[in-house]
Amino acid sequence: MISDKLKQIDENLIELLRDRLSLLTSSVPSTEEQLACVSQLLDQAGIPESIWTTFVNSCHAALTTQSSVVSVTPKKVTIIGGSGRMGKFFSEQLSTAGHNVSLLNRKDWEDAERLLGGADLVLVSVPIEQTVDIIKRTAQYMKPTAALADITSIKTEPVQAMLEHYSGAVMGLHPMFGPNVKSFAGQKIVVCSGRNDESFQWLLDLMSSQGGDLIECTPSEHDHLMVIIQATRHFSRFSLGMYLAQEKVDVDRSLSMSSPSYRQEIDIVKRLFAQSPNLCVDIMLATEDRCLAIESLANAYNHLAKLVIQKDRATLIKEFENTQSFFKSQQLASFC
Repeated sequence: MISDKLKQIDENLIELLRDRLSLLTSSVPSTEEQLACVSQLLDQAGIPESIWTTFVNSCHAALTTQSSVVSVTPKKVTIIGGSGRMGKFFSEQLSTAGHNVSLLNRKDWEDAERLLGGADLVLVSVPIEQTVDIIKRTAQYMKPTAALADITSIKTEPVQAMLEHYSGAVMGLHPMFGPNVKSFAGQKIVVCSGRNDESFQWLLDLMSSQGGDLIECTPSEHDHLMVIIQATRHFSRFSLGMYLAQEKVDVDRSLSMSSPSYRQEIDIVKRLFAQSPNLCVDIMLATEDRCLAIESLANAYNHLAKLVIQKDRATLIKEFENTQSFFKSQQLASFC
């Protein structure tokens, strides 16, 4: 019977999962490293990469939960925008670790002196277009021994604003994950130094102790790379999703006869459109560089589309070979 077979498979999976967790106690490779090692097998089996990533991160989170009872000196933390999804995530993680977390939302500014004046750390977690103004407003209430950080997806302007308007410790952080994760385990967090980094060491230690991967860079390097990592990627998937809707494609039917790579792409597009439209659009419009890069990407699409319409096979092959040479020259890292 099918139920008996499923039961046997589940028992085997549980046994293998126990072995996997025991190995992670001595070494915790990053999610990307683990994905790179099995990506071909996933493709052959028709398993979306998102399922594997969720599984790996769940293992990390379970391991962290088992070993997360650590004595800490409680800090007073105020999160501005704490009712948002990322604000809630940081609130939960900090509270679970033993810190005293307060939230300052749009209607709470009358109480800003209490919420900000007594804080050891203030985290700014508001929409991109509000970040600099909120930083300016926040700085006037904070004590000079406190630390101020933002967790938005651009770094140059926020870090500059914090350095200019606040005399204490400053740091820019960018969590490279969505707020639906359960912990920092297996997640990347970009760290942009501002001033007095030692004031943030306890926070960095918390994230790394949970298996977070801290990546240091300058605000300018961060923003340059995010043009590609975030803005053009969102635009590309936004475009594909809009095209599918425009053509009224029966996505479920297409998945019934699709390749694994197509299923993975559709899964990624669906996750994009499960997010807030404000977040997606703000990421694309955040800086002039992002807007210009998206325009350049659109021009590349148009160029190739014209070649297709003209049935210019020779030029299309040439463009493919030129791009092929580019990727061969990159010597992309292999983790296995």
